Amino acid sequence: MSTRSLGPTGLDVHPVGLGCMGMSWGYAESQRDDEVSLAVIRQALDAGPVLLDTADAYGDGHNETLVGRALALAGRRHDAVVATKTGIVVDDLATRTLSRDGSPEHIRRSADASLKRLGVDVIDLYYLHRVDPAVPLQESWGALSELVRAGKVRHLGLSEVTREQAAAAHRVHPVAAVQSELSLWTREPLDPGTGISGWCAAHGAAFVPFAPLGRGFLTGRYTRPDDFEAGDFRATNPRFTGAAFTANLRITDAVRKVAARHDATAAQVALAWTLAQGGHVVPVPGTKQPRYLTDNLAAAALRLTAADLSDLDGAPAATGSRY
Repeated sequence: MSTRSLGPTGLDVHPVGLGCMGMSWGYAESQRDDEVSLAVIRQALDAGPVLLDTADAYGDGHNETLVGRALALAGRRHDAVVATKTGIVVDDLATRTLSRDGSPEHIRRSADASLKRLGVDVIDLYYLHRVDPAVPLQESWGALSELVRAGKVRHLGLSEVTREQAAAAHRVHPVAAVQSELSLWTREPLDPGTGISGWCAAHGAAFVPFAPLGRGFLTGRYTRPDDFEAGDFRATNPRFTGAAFTANLRITDAVRKVAARHDATAAQVALAWTLAQGGHVVPVPGTKQPRYLTDNLAAAALRLTAADLSDLDGAPAATGSRY
């Protein structure tokens, strides 16, 4: 199995990780099944070492607990690189009302709580989930670096930051990874002037795309705006509603044409395009279904041609904002 280096951590992981958020909240919550999710995580461990991506905000702790249960039941801690996050607070779980808290006090408390829920002695990769505008980034990052010195965290990452913010943090303590959305319908991180992927490549950090399948849209499984149940994040997301949904089907058409050339799934093509953006890229597509995890992991073996990449790069930009 080929692997990719997770930035300067010395950790090699499967090129495709597993985003665990949807197992707890956000998407099709009526289909949530913890036992199936546990099986999916164990399946990912079979392909290990694999990057498991969670956060304390996902289900207000439920997702970390789920990942911790899977690791304990499988007895496979060595096959997982565990990444979690701090800095977002769930104010109301039912409405998914969130706020930010990047204070050193909150970071220290949430790290201890995450360690307990995950059932691990150390967090492999700990992200600042979002920069708190009320707290200087250097203060938040300084508190995170203290956790490294205390042995509670191995490496630090940032989520959804600018190049300038990444550089400011890097001057305090090395940035091992930056997470942000990247897919065929969210390509801003690749901008040569402002994109964060280029900053990561230049500074030896990993770039970890979340939602590399466009929150499921790029798989081609959804054909109408009303495909989503009430409460699903996508039911009111601008890219999934009304005329925007119809316009964005042009992107899935481009993916489908390339998939037909390779006898591959649309998901595999979308992931292979993401992987082709650089050897420092380790996407974490989310799923809670074993068959989709099998598809996603197999994308690492799909080699797109120059013509394939040109056709995909030529797909139209997405209609509608990300949030």
